[in-house]
Amino acid sequence: MRFVRQNRAQKKRVARTGWRKPRGIDNKLRILKKGFGLLPKIGYRGACAGRGLHPCGKEEVLVSNEKELLSVKSEAVRFSGKLGKRKYDALKKKAAELKLKVLN
Repeated sequence: MRFVRQNRAQKKRVARTGWRKPRGIDNKLRILKKGFGLLPKIGYRGACAGRGLHPCGKEEVLVSNEKELLSVKSEAVRFSGKLGKRKYDALKKKAAELKLKVLN
């Protein structure tokens, strides 16, 4: 579920700053008027077993070297953004041998 901030189309900055609770006295979103968007509520929460997992259903692990890659069991692997192409390619090849899912 994606909750959008009110007046996000008016200013470029507002669109990427995320959710803010509407607090105005005449605010249509706060009074839950139809067509003005959704408010976050407890009913939108995900299942307990799937919370914090990657959409593929596995736990996501950040890896930056081969030692960390070898310690990973059956989780999904995300390589660090600071890796160069040579080390990235080597780790990706090693992950394929270990049958790990690579996310990036």
